[in-house]
Order: sequence, then C-alpha cells, then structure tokens
Amino acid sequence: MNTIGLIAGVGRLPVEFARAARGMGFAVIAIAVAPGVDSELAQVSNKYYTVGLGELDRLLALVKQEAVQKITMLGKVTKEHLFSGVARPDARMQKLLAGLNDLNDDTVMLALVREFAGEGIGVLDQTELIRQLMPAAGVLTQRQPTPEEQADMEFGLAMARQIGGLDIGQTVVVKNRAVLAVEAIEGTDACIRRGGQLGRGGAIVAKAAKPNQDMRFDVPSIGPDTLQAMIETGAVALVIEAGKTLVVDKQQVIACADNNGITIAAI
Repeated sequence: MNTIGLIAGVGRLPVEFARAARGMGFAVIAIAVAPGVDSELAQVSNKYYTVGLGELDRLLALVKQEAVQKITMLGKVTKEHLFSGVARPDARMQKLLAGLNDLNDDTVMLALVREFAGEGIGVLDQTELIRQLMPAAGVLTQRQPTPEEQADMEFGLAMARQIGGLDIGQTVVVKNRAVLAVEAIEGTDACIRRGGQLGRGGAIVAKAAKPNQDMRFDVPSIGPDTLQAMIETGAVALVIEAGKTLVVDKQQVIACADNNGITIAAI
C-alpha cells in the first residue's frame, strides 16, 4: 500500500483528504502540528501523531520513521502563533526562519518545501486527491446574485487577486465597490467578521488564489466556519475562483447558505 504523510492544521480539510486518500487505497500517516486539529482526523487516518508547532526536527523524524516519501500540508496554521508564543521553534526551525528575508507565507512555506526536499521528501499538490472539492463556474446556491451583488463580486475578486499577488492574504470584504477589510495574519474568518461589522449588513466576501499560486500549499478553501462568520455579520454573498478553491463539507455549506439567503458563486 502506498503511504502519504499528512501534515495537518486546523479545520475539516485534513479529514476530507484522509478519507479520500484511504478510499483510493493509500495509507495516511497524519501528523497534527497545530492546536485544535479536528479530533476526527485520528479516526480516519492509519496512524496519528501530534507534534508541537515549530518542532521541525521531530516532524521530520516521524516522517522518516514511517518511511513516508510524499507528504501534503493541509489545514490552517496561522502565523499568529509565531507572535502569540504558542509556537516554540526548535533549533532547526529557528535556523530556517533566521535565514529568510521575510516571513511572508510563500517565503516560509517554500523554505519548508526545500527542507523536506533536502531529506528526500516530496510535497504533493494539495488538490491532487481532492479535486472534486473544487467547483466549476456557476452559482452554487438557490439564490442568484442581484446585479449590484454581481458587480461587488467581480470587484472583490479583482481586489483579492491583488492582495494575493502581494502575498498578504486571500480574502477581502467589500460593499458598494469599496473595500471594507483585507485578510492578513488574522485569517479569513476574522477578516469577514471585521469587514461585515463595518458594512452593517449586505457585505460581499471574495476569496481568490494568488496569481502564481503554488498548489503545494495555501490553496484557497472555504467551509462551514466561513459561512458562520458571514451569518454573524449579515454578509449576503460569497464569491470564489472556479476550479481554484476547495469547498469543504460542500453540502453543509450550500444548505447553510440557502437557509440564510446567502449567495455563493464560483467565477
């Protein structure tokens, strides 16, 4: 049986991947690297380990112990942990970070990819086994966007691509062709809440891939938490990039959107 290593952060995406991979005959060795990883991951993986955030030596040792040659990295691990004290980088991670010109997402992730490669470990395209989670173009929900919402969607997606090109974030919140919030280190859900509150209802959320998206890490995704943040602040529509965004728990997401009058469109 082929074996895949799954370096897991927070959210349902690692669970979806583990289920899909095992359904295709792969053995999944899951290694949780952040606080709050979904407890179901241990049940749907062949083996499950936990590693402290920043314990790079121990992470690599486990991967090699299990004779894993290919890994994927899925789930939320925000840089906020670096500043909050949750992450305690070991000597190897400290050396890696000290050698970087900046701590932008792509800079850090590419450095990790090179570190894995130096140990003979390849990093897979995140979507290789779960491309069915990426919807094609079209409106996913019952409610179609109004002309005003459609204009905001197109404007928001263009803005999201711009911040993605600067490696700042993937999400913006807009209303009446004005940007209310831009995602940075706080993550998508916090960005939605901040922008939605400023918009006082009727805001549009846009999420886009980076113009030169590396599919090995940080592929855009949405899920039930995204919808919950929108509902809390009265946001009315979500636009994503068709064929470039993973939708986790798709049926639940669409049902939640329909029950709350929210439009979701893939463009």
